[in-house]
Amino acid sequence: MPDLTANPAPLGLMGFALTTILLNIHNLGVTPLSAVIIGVGIFYGGIAQVIVGVMEWKKGNTFGTTAFLSYGMFWLSLVAIWLLPALGVTAAPNKTEMAFYLTLWGVFTAFMFIGTLRTTRALQFVFGSLAVLFFLLALGDAVNSTVITQIAGAIGIVCGASAMYTAMGQVLNETLKREVLPLFPVKTEKAAVSHSNTPEEA
Repeated sequence: MPDLTANPAPLGLMGFALTTILLNIHNLGVTPLSAVIIGVGIFYGGIAQVIVGVMEWKKGNTFGTTAFLSYGMFWLSLVAIWLLPALGVTAAPNKTEMAFYLTLWGVFTAFMFIGTLRTTRALQFVFGSLAVLFFLLALGDAVNSTVITQIAGAIGIVCGASAMYTAMGQVLNETLKREVLPLFPVKTEKAAVSHSNTPEEA
C-alpha cells in the first residue's frame, strides 16, 4: 500500500529553527537566557522534534529518525544542563565541559552533513552552518571569548533562518503543488551497485 501519511520533516525543522534563532539571539547578547528560550527549547525544539523522529522512523527514514531524535534530545539535555544546577541537583558545568559537549555535537553534525550531500542544497546549508555553529560555540567556551560566542550567535540565527526556509519550502511547495520556495535538489544519476545488475536511485 502507498504511504499516505504526511511529511513530518517540516515540523521538526521548524522546531529546530525557532529554538535555534531564539537561543542565538541570546548568544549574540541581545536577550537574556529566559523562560522564553527554555520553554521553547523543551516543547518545540525538544519534544516536537522527538515526536517527528518517531514519525520518521515509522516512514522508514533512517536519516530523519537519527537527526530529529538526536537534536530533540540535544535541546532537552541543554535545558537540563541549565536547570539542574539551578534546582540544586548538580553543580553547574564549567567552560571546558561545555566545550567538550558542544564539540561532540559538532562532530555528530559534520557526519550528518555528509548525509545531506545527495538531498538538497537547502538542507546542506542547514547542516553545514549548524556544524560551524557548534564548533564556534565550543571554541568560545574553550577560550572564554565573548566575541567568538557572539559571532557564533550571528551564524546560529542564519542557520535557524535557513531551517525555517527549508521547512516552509517543503510545506508551501507540497501544499500549493508548485515551487514557491526553491530547495535546489541535488541532481544525481542512477548508479549501478557493485556486483549487481540492480540500479540504485540516488
